[in-house]
Amino acid sequence: MFYARLFDRAVPRLRKTALRNLELAFPDRPVEERARIADGVFRSIGRMIYAFARMPGIDASNVHEWIRYEGLDNYLEAKRQGRGVLVATGHLGNWELSAYTHAIMTEPMNVVVRPLDHARLDAFVESRRQLTGNKIIGKFDAPRAILRALRANEAAGILIDQNTSLQEGVFVNFFGVPACTGTAFVRFAARTGAVVIPGFALWSEEEQRYVLRFYPPVSMSGNVAENTQRLHSVLEGIIREYPDQWLWVHRRWKTRPVGEPGIY
Repeated sequence: MFYARLFDRAVPRLRKTALRNLELAFPDRPVEERARIADGVFRSIGRMIYAFARMPGIDASNVHEWIRYEGLDNYLEAKRQGRGVLVATGHLGNWELSAYTHAIMTEPMNVVVRPLDHARLDAFVESRRQLTGNKIIGKFDAPRAILRALRANEAAGILIDQNTSLQEGVFVNFFGVPACTGTAFVRFAARTGAVVIPGFALWSEEEQRYVLRFYPPVSMSGNVAENTQRLHSVLEGIIREYPDQWLWVHRRWKTRPVGEPGIY
């Protein structure tokens, strides 16, 4: 895609980060293969930008040209339990299109986001995200709003795959490398008893559209670190199936254990 290539060349730092991450995650794969995965990442970003630009024109009459479901029963069964649904998602596939089209095909949901630094751009993006009825929950206002939504048996989608600080996270084994990971998601699950299901809009090259896939529930124990690891083991398995659709340009392993040198 033209825009993907342009973005790649305009911001070389992102490719450098992607290649470093791929080296950490797949040390045994040839350099050429890791480079091909990085190329795919920028194609995936290009597809997402294109879809985001077209979202106002997506409605019930044409949504299935863009996306179809797989595993919707996992979501519906979670709703039937009446304790709310925590959708564990990440920067994999098209995270913008997933909630947007789910609202058209089934029902709106709550989406937790971090406000963009540019106020006018943030307002534009948020207005587009809400076109199909989804409710936006700002990251800094999240705890009360998420608890309120879950108690009303609503669904909340939360990105779980970002680096966090030592104060906010625990280290999990992610692709064989310790990754500092936020614990808020599993704490919400423990407090509310909400059902936890992974969900991602993944690109199908064969179909030339996305597949919004809801995976089976992930059981939660009473242990925060154990639950966080369990979720990320599931996430890693899905990324390994679709490596060129994850956002390797994010410095996922930036926070290091005390005394360990930086990776980037």
